[in-house]
Amino acid sequence: MFKFLFDRDTWQEVYDSFSKNKLRSILTMVGVWWGILLLIGLLGSARGLENSFNRLFGDFATNSVFIWGRSTGMAFKGFQEGKRIRLSLSDAKKIKENIEGIEFVVPRNQNQAIVIRNFLSGSFSIAGDYPLLDQVEKKKLIRGRFINQNDIEDKKKVIVLSEDAYKQLFEKDENAIGEYIQVNSINFKVVGLFKVSKINMGPPIEMHMPFTTFQQVYNQGDQIGWMMITGKPEYDIVQIEEDAKLLLKNLNDIHPKDNRALGSANAGKEIGKVTGFLTGMQFLTWFVGIATLIAGVFAIGNILLITVKERTKEIGVRRALGATPFEIKRQIVVEAVFLTIVAGIFGIITGGWILILLDHFVGQGDDAAIVNASVSIAVVFIALVILVVLGTLIGLIPAFKATSIKPIEALREE
Repeated sequence: MFKFLFDRDTWQEVYDSFSKNKLRSILTMVGVWWGILLLIGLLGSARGLENSFNRLFGDFATNSVFIWGRSTGMAFKGFQEGKRIRLSLSDAKKIKENIEGIEFVVPRNQNQAIVIRNFLSGSFSIAGDYPLLDQVEKKKLIRGRFINQNDIEDKKKVIVLSEDAYKQLFEKDENAIGEYIQVNSINFKVVGLFKVSKINMGPPIEMHMPFTTFQQVYNQGDQIGWMMITGKPEYDIVQIEEDAKLLLKNLNDIHPKDNRALGSANAGKEIGKVTGFLTGMQFLTWFVGIATLIAGVFAIGNILLITVKERTKEIGVRRALGATPFEIKRQIVVEAVFLTIVAGIFGIITGGWILILLDHFVGQGDDAAIVNASVSIAVVFIALVILVVLGTLIGLIPAFKATSIKPIEALREE
């Protein structure tokens, strides 16, 4: 069936057809080349943005919400408006036990403190945390370790420093692990150094100490500053937020319609907006790229119509010598597909080089907005299939035009 594709005469005709007007043939192919280049370039850039986003949020439990107490906006059960709401460890425990779909509840506390080491000092934000935090908001440790369960149970005076805090309190290249610093005139042993993430959904934290130690140092008792709630992947974090707030209102004598008493920040909701944008961008890229391809292929069809008109006498001679309409159509379609494939391959190669250059110049380093801009083999294959299909369909128009020519009329054509 496809024996004609390996026939030397078939490709000789293709070559003769386009070599008669090389400039016109090249200009015709530019539309398809540009379309496939645009498709590969935009899809690769969109993938690079997605990779950058995933790198930033890769160690963060995106299906999370932060909740903290504020002041009431409505009087309720004998309490006046403006009552200060302080959440507690028991609140966090009841949320974990009573709300469906929750994976983790992480109570947290924070304070500002003057930290001193020898003759160096600074003001830093210090958080009291559980080891569980490292599961939902993975710390990029440079050296040492994060807080562990023994630290919590024994209320150990250990601390984990950020890279910036280390630079302010220690000399360059000095080993901080095992050294002591003073927090509120209390000595704490440094057990780890971490790099602050560029994505920080909660308040900026420069130091971490065991939660129980923090409660003791700052006399917090059962109170917490805020809690981080992480939902299971199959559950809606927006619904979890609403359920958690309703339960907290019941536990803390807050009016059900009071929207001021509890503050919250829904990471899942905000991150969903970004992922929705990336999905929309990919859809738009496919739409623009395919639309441009179609425009380029139509240009090829128009040129082939002109070519058929110029080859009227040749087609008439072939018909007179016994060429069937199918053979004429087949030759025209082969020429159309050949043009689109060649232009498409050049577009894929050029698009690939553009992505390589993009990755080289703007895709390097921790601050890169586009990371590993690329397209998969599957995308390239789909693009080639689209080219073959479009080339075949558009080639049928001049093909039918060619077979509509009667041999006797074609031989009379001057």
